[in-house]
Amino acid sequence: MLMPCTSYGQDVPGIEICTVEKTMERRTSCLQSNVDFLQKTINKMTQDNQQKLDAANRQIEALKGSVIALQKFVDDLQKKTAEELKKKADAPAKDAAPAAAK
Repeated sequence: MLMPCTSYGQDVPGIEICTVEKTMERRTSCLQSNVDFLQKTINKMTQDNQQKLDAANRQIEALKGSVIALQKFVDDLQKKTAEELKKKADAPAKDAAPAAAK
């Protein structure tokens, strides 16, 4: 009726302290496990950082496009304003000439 309950250790990936291992085989296995864990971690972080860089580069390109569009808009406004100011400056001179002739 009662079955013996055995509990097995769970192998959780991570850095292990390998100096506590007595035999060279177990120590080597422990070190290899640490190396594998670190390589997987580095690869994952590299991929994550590459995705972040790609997203940042896309955002930079979008912002560059916005800056170009805004610069064109400002240039157009400056040209329009300069033309209007020139017209206003020329208009009083034209109005003053007929008034002087009277």
